[in-house]
Amino acid sequence: RGGKRTHETFPFNHASLRFSSVDPLVRQRYAKLACSARMIQPHHDAVRVPDRNLFAYLILGKQATMSLNNLPLFPVTVVGSWPRPSYLVDAFRKRKAGRLSFKDLNQMADQAVLEALRYQDEAGVDIVSDGEQRRDNFYSFVVEKLDGIELMSLAEIMDVVSDKASFDQILRSMDAPAFAIHNPTVTGRIERRTSLALDEYEFLRQHTDKPIRVALPGPYLLARSMWVAGITDKAYPSQETLADDIVRVLREEVLELKAAGVEFIQFDEPVITDVVFRPERKERTFMCASMAATTGDADEELYKAAYLMNQVMRDIDGIKTGVHVCRGNWSRQEGALLAGTYEPLLGCMMDMPVDQLVLEYATPRAGELAVFSKYPKQKEIGLGVINPRSDEIEGPQSVIDRTEEALKYFAPNQIYLNPDCGFGTFAERPMNPANIAAQKVAVISQAAQELRKRHG
Repeated sequence: RGGKRTHETFPFNHASLRFSSVDPLVRQRYAKLACSARMIQPHHDAVRVPDRNLFAYLILGKQATMSLNNLPLFPVTVVGSWPRPSYLVDAFRKRKAGRLSFKDLNQMADQAVLEALRYQDEAGVDIVSDGEQRRDNFYSFVVEKLDGIELMSLAEIMDVVSDKASFDQILRSMDAPAFAIHNPTVTGRIERRTSLALDEYEFLRQHTDKPIRVALPGPYLLARSMWVAGITDKAYPSQETLADDIVRVLREEVLELKAAGVEFIQFDEPVITDVVFRPERKERTFMCASMAATTGDADEELYKAAYLMNQVMRDIDGIKTGVHVCRGNWSRQEGALLAGTYEPLLGCMMDMPVDQLVLEYATPRAGELAVFSKYPKQKEIGLGVINPRSDEIEGPQSVIDRTEEALKYFAPNQIYLNPDCGFGTFAERPMNPANIAAQKVAVISQAAQELRKRHG
């Protein structure tokens, strides 16, 4: 334990790495042992910062961090996605059918971004996003930015996998539409064709002086979801070999976004929840668009997730980062989504080199905040205080009550307020229309004003 690693990629097969045992002492040790900087051997040192951004890299990155320091207590923000207008959903369909260019799609998305920004401004959001208006979903958009990836519907993937009956059964049980949800699938060696999100940031920056939040798919999500046996193994024999290239791509992206002045990068890693909350799924599982294979070993999967995040962020600082972990946002049927306390995930999340944990706490499915009593005031929390999937417009008091509870474990300046998840994770399946989303976020702003009076 703590010795030098000898594997080039992931040291998975060690008996000592059974971290998420039900034994709480094992979980406590995991927070100290797994994926600390001392245990990771660097092998992605040569990350290029574009010459055109060198000045920004040295100067603007520092200014970006300073702008967050001017935020009020309990900043109000969003998790990323916003419902797309109908004309943009139609444009995505035309794009998939080959009847619309990516350039034309982006021109239509420009207007949708401005609409999403207006809703956020009117609702009192302090840290804004572009609503992921240019994305079909929270990670499938990478097909437009990376070579070696194709967008396939879950129905198309079902034609390839060997366990077709099991695949179909999982989709039905999880209320997941096979034709409406698309999964980026690696079909060749991946290379950056262009930045994943720089264009999104640069457009939004022209239209707001508020801090901007940019969401990126996390390394574990991409490595696990984009590797499909029978397709990807022709280019990468395993998820582990694919993960090396994913780490390289994300490191380049983070440095480029930092150089441009991005204030907050959020990594989306929703799939780590299903390895804990659905242990009966030993090989394949559905989670937020991914019908990805897994080892079925929760300890091993959590180790991979923490290890990969450490590799992406190694020796990078000067920009605020967070990881978003939810239990699904593809259905309004609460029974179809995962449930369970964050406790078995805390060791993994605390070992990720990020500033903030962006978590859902607006519904009973998330369990209690008391699990953070083991890690008081160690990280910031993006506290989920409204449910993006319900018709009900919550009252400010419910947000205040949840925040007061969080103050037992976090300092006032460590708490950011946000919805549980995005309002439009999938373009074809928004959880609410934009006007309802705006009303819900406005409730958070009302609650934040009262909280600032109490704790400012």
